Amino acid sequence: MIDRFEAGKDTVQELTESASAHIGNIATIVTGAVRDVARETGDWLTELITMPEAAARSTRDE
Repeated sequence: MIDRFEAGKDTVQELTESASAHIGNIATIVTGAVRDVARETGDWLTELITMPEAAARSTRDE
């Protein structure tokens, strides 16, 4: 038979392991979201840079 201390220790250990797993999953989600936002921002800035160049070429071609 386990005593109260051992039962309490086991409970704390289970809660700690569970929290670690959940925090790890949340960190993975956040990391992916930050990566996606950075990619979209980069793509958008690339378009903003290339649009004036394309407009200038279009004007010269007319």
